[in-house]
Amino acid sequence: MARDMSDKEILKMELDQLKKEVSTTRAPLAASCAEMVSYVEALVPNDPLLKGVADDKNPYKADKGGCVVT
Repeated sequence: MARDMSDKEILKMELDQLKKEVSTTRAPLAASCAEMVSYVEALVPNDPLLKGVADDKNPYKADKGGCVVT
C-alpha cells in the first residue's frame, strides 16, 4: 500500500496518526497496574489453574488419569 503512495501522502498519513495519538488520554502506569492487580485478584477464586478442576467436571480425568505439576 505504501509503495503506491507518494512521500507527501505518507507524511500526511503519519501526521494524521500522530494527531490521533496526541488526543488519546493516558493513565499513569501505577494506576493501570493497580487496576490490573485488583482485576486478577478478583478472578483468583474461579481460576482453574490455581484452584484446580473438580474430578466430576474434568472430562479428561477418566481417560488418562491426570497429571501432577510440582
